Amino acid sequence: MIEKLNAIYDQAVERTKEKIIEDIERFMEWHEQKPSLTEYLQKRNQFIQHIWNNIWSNKAQSAFSVKERKKYLIEKGIAFDETNKKLVKKLFINTIIEHHPFPVMEWIKQNITEELWNQLFEETKQKRMEIEKQRLFEQTRQTVEAEIHKLIRKRIDEFFHQFYTYVRYRAAVQLKKDMNGTIRYKLVGRNWENERLVKNGYIQPEVYKQVNQFFEEFTGGYVEGYDFGKLYWDFETYGDRYFHYITDYTYDIFTDEFAANFSHVYTIYERETGKSLKQKRFIKIISDQVEKLADEFYKLIAYEYVSDLLETAEIPYDVLSHLQLLSEHQKRQEERRIQEEIERKRKQEKERRMMADVFGQATRPKGDKSVHYILHIGETNTGKTFRALESLKQASSGCYLAPLRLLALEVYEKLNADGIPCNLKTGEEEKETDGAKHVASTVEMFYEKDDFDCIVIDEAQMIADQERGFAWYRAITSANANEVHIIGSKNSKEMLLQLLEGSDITLYEYEREIPLRVEHKNFSIEHTKKGDALICFSRKRVLETASLLQRRRKKVSMIYGSMPPETRKKQIERFIKGETHVVVSTDAIGMGLNLPIKRIVFLENEKFDGIRKRRLTSQEVKQIAGRAGRKGIYNVGKVAFVYDYKKMEELLFKEDVPLKTFTIAPTNAMLERFQKYSHHLGDFFELWKKFKNPKGTVKAPLTQEQELYELIKDTEIEARFSIVDLYGFLHLPFSSGEKALTELWLETMQAIVNNDELPEPPVKRGNLEQIELTYKAIGLHLLFLYKLGKKTEASYWERLRQEISDEANDFLKKALDTHKKQCKRCGKKLSFDHPYAICDRCYNRRFYHEKNHK
Repeated sequence: MIEKLNAIYDQAVERTKEKIIEDIERFMEWHEQKPSLTEYLQKRNQFIQHIWNNIWSNKAQSAFSVKERKKYLIEKGIAFDETNKKLVKKLFINTIIEHHPFPVMEWIKQNITEELWNQLFEETKQKRMEIEKQRLFEQTRQTVEAEIHKLIRKRIDEFFHQFYTYVRYRAAVQLKKDMNGTIRYKLVGRNWENERLVKNGYIQPEVYKQVNQFFEEFTGGYVEGYDFGKLYWDFETYGDRYFHYITDYTYDIFTDEFAANFSHVYTIYERETGKSLKQKRFIKIISDQVEKLADEFYKLIAYEYVSDLLETAEIPYDVLSHLQLLSEHQKRQEERRIQEEIERKRKQEKERRMMADVFGQATRPKGDKSVHYILHIGETNTGKTFRALESLKQASSGCYLAPLRLLALEVYEKLNADGIPCNLKTGEEEKETDGAKHVASTVEMFYEKDDFDCIVIDEAQMIADQERGFAWYRAITSANANEVHIIGSKNSKEMLLQLLEGSDITLYEYEREIPLRVEHKNFSIEHTKKGDALICFSRKRVLETASLLQRRRKKVSMIYGSMPPETRKKQIERFIKGETHVVVSTDAIGMGLNLPIKRIVFLENEKFDGIRKRRLTSQEVKQIAGRAGRKGIYNVGKVAFVYDYKKMEELLFKEDVPLKTFTIAPTNAMLERFQKYSHHLGDFFELWKKFKNPKGTVKAPLTQEQELYELIKDTEIEARFSIVDLYGFLHLPFSSGEKALTELWLETMQAIVNNDELPEPPVKRGNLEQIELTYKAIGLHLLFLYKLGKKTEASYWERLRQEISDEANDFLKKALDTHKKQCKRCGKKLSFDHPYAICDRCYNRRFYHEKNHK
């Protein structure tokens, strides 16, 4: 260690000498007249010593580990607390400075001779003169370049149209080339993780009126972008590409024609600055002007008519002929735009009348006294659903509307077990019970014309959900029953009262009897205990966590969204019976599932909502955490977080912000009224986008419906169905984001049109993913069968789906034994707490890989 310390010491000494010379030069820069060495030593004494101390301590600290530092202190006979790292660091620094000094002042006095001192002053003086000379040069150059800017701006103003005709012609020639049999692309997918380009025929010039419409098309390539300083890749449009083309064309004008017309600029620059004006410097001077002009040209070309530019491309470039052509086109453009404005106003008025007719009854008038609405408002796990179902049991006929198939199935089984015959209807399955006057259904299957004595609508806060909320709105406002029980969260109370204003309303509010208590420490997976429910937000994370716990001899049940409901039910039953001790689940656990859970543990505080990863909302935390505790079993519900428990506790106990809006969506009545004006559903979607929804509402985005419509637009499928029937098929509840299911949907639609047998869903059983996809495919097939009234065929597929569900349960057991967290790209093993699905190396290379393999 002594040998190493001596080597580091020698390095520190040499570096200190260099720094002292630099400090002397800096000191001299502060003085017009040469100072003395004595004056320097007096004024810089403390700083000089600091130079040595700082360099020596930094080098020694970097060179020696904590273990080596401790050994050094022990050798020097210094006592210290080995657990206190800060103390070890401080003692080490003080000791090496004390035991290994460098006499800085003596070295300066011995080595900075009068001759060296004078030499350093002369060098400093010369540097100062060079700096001043450079400053004067820069000042002169800026003045000259400002004059050059004025000359160039003057020439641009004088010859703007000539320059534009050149750029316009070059862009027109390129446009003609790009519109000659070039592949057209369409962007599919719902978020950045699954977005991709697919071929969509060929670019046809007649499709585009103005160039900016063509600029929105994708080239099939990628373009760089920056977001908060980070590089990313995005799909390139022709707008991106032509912006670069037009900038290059504009530079050509400056570098060729301008260079010829501004030769005197070079003479002025050399005379004033004493240096010649290089081409590279000239380009730098004019770059701002070029880019501003290119931006102007790009905007002008974007609003040109495609037909005009294609005509321009046919005429060889000549300034005078193209100036005349530009004038003719501009005159023609103005005439077109006047006519288009007249036509736009005519269409606008027609559209206004159409909207008033089609959407005039978008929301139902308030104040229906014929129905008694009973609101059950409260937090999760407060008994509100139990009380509503008790009323349903007492009714002569009734309907339970659930947010999930699993909950509808649960109520169906519960009512039948209690001696109340009940049917099941979820769209994917129908089960009839002899003598049944009750039905358990998913909320989307609600039918306005059915009459009941009692209707129960569960999870009414979902009325605010953009994708599904309208189903709740329709059920609440169109229910035909003597009593309608509405179950909702606390933050839905004001909205529901406002929506039902003027009606006969009874309000029951519920408070938790079982308190929630947050653990004031960050949770670690090693702390998992019997009765815990661990929450994460992806199927993959559920499997990884469950597998890890299984390897640690924990018996685990799993719940996630894509799991077949029957499989989910078996997983839940195993936990209730005590066959498993821990649940690992997504937020699916927060929707109506009552389990004997002692503690809810949030392994993640964020979730991906289809667009971005975001922190959980207060309502989401409450909905999930509320599942902790079970009366008579766990009289306190515990809640834990892996990190940031203070912030998450605030969200859990934060007063809910009342829901302000509910979702509206197209109704059959709207679609029927629209059929008077058009037989194309695409026109309806455009009208829906323009429709200004009433205050207090939001429009359903109709994402799935529009994506599926693009697949059958202008085909025989669209021609053969009425708008109402076609929308019904577009609106089928299935995972349309999965390519295999979308393909099955399209094949089935084609079979219906051709009057062929419906295609059978693919049945694959190789792994868990295939089994779950098979389950979904059979579910989609059942949706079609029931919609077409083919109940006999449906019974076979329901039995097969049950078999698939059983197999999924078996595969889950195997998955626990084999599943490990690894990079989905390269297969590298990842630590359990690694935050991403891919390793750091693959994450950094992802966009480059996609670009190079396009």
